[in-house]
Amino acid sequence: MADSDLTTRDLRHPEKRNRPDSPIRRKPPWIRVRAPNSPTYFETRNLMRSHNLHTVCEEAACPNIGECWSQKHATMMIMGDTCTRACAFCNVKTGLPNALDPFEPTNVAKAVHTLGLRHIVITSVDRDDLDDGGANHFAEVIRRTRELSPETTIEVLTPDFLGKDGALETVIAARPDVFNHNLETVPGLYPRVRPGARYFSSLQLLAKAKELDSDVFTKSGIMVGLGEDRQAVHQVMDDLRAADVDFLTMGQYLQPTPKHHPVIDFITPEQFSAYETAARGKGFLMVAATPLTRSSYHADRDFAELRQNRQQRRQRSQDTA
Repeated sequence: MADSDLTTRDLRHPEKRNRPDSPIRRKPPWIRVRAPNSPTYFETRNLMRSHNLHTVCEEAACPNIGECWSQKHATMMIMGDTCTRACAFCNVKTGLPNALDPFEPTNVAKAVHTLGLRHIVITSVDRDDLDDGGANHFAEVIRRTRELSPETTIEVLTPDFLGKDGALETVIAARPDVFNHNLETVPGLYPRVRPGARYFSSLQLLAKAKELDSDVFTKSGIMVGLGEDRQAVHQVMDDLRAADVDFLTMGQYLQPTPKHHPVIDFITPEQFSAYETAARGKGFLMVAATPLTRSSYHADRDFAELRQNRQQRRQRSQDTA
């Protein structure tokens, strides 16, 4: 079926959108990227292979992989390459995962040290098969990384751990600098886009992280172009601020394969700019909203700005007290 045979109007109807295969729409000029070909890109790839590591950059088919790996930036994906959930937007494979690799925390730490990273993002597949959802493994990766690279700041992008008792506390006790958990989309789209999760459970996770450690930066992101409306996006912003989330990321959803949820809308750079202005007005310390924004895109640079913004806000509060 040709791209023109399925219109945007068709895609908004579930009975047409949920066909076994939805054609991948042609990307507009503002989100096309060049194929990676720099020597540093291949060096980074080879380093991941040599340490038997997975990255979300590859597994999720991130469009920014060429740029990031050419700068020796990579987002480590721990606990294997197989997820226990099947979100309609995600390109990571689903199934029964293997046992955890006990050497992985050390291998991640070695890779961070070899790359000389100032900031590292560590994410994972969902591991609902584990009693703690993988929380202790996250904590061990943080601890080993701090041992080898004490000056490196650490950002974790975690699943919801199915709300398992003590899981969040375990991760926060390991003292990551940033705790990130993505809402992914607006609540009305959860049944189709993120059926294995619950919107308000994710909000509560973010709020509790800040309650457990007031110094940790909290962060969350959503994709747009899945069929949401502007009012719903603004409500997500309000919900995140009510949970005291510091940093919001917003990017264009891109359909990985014909079997995934289709792109309903391509959001223009001007629309992203309007969303960013609105989010900043709602009080986020930091907002990244562009078509190519992803959770860990420019994470090192953004963390430096995030920390500076907090210092400035605290100073203003003291000056007006």
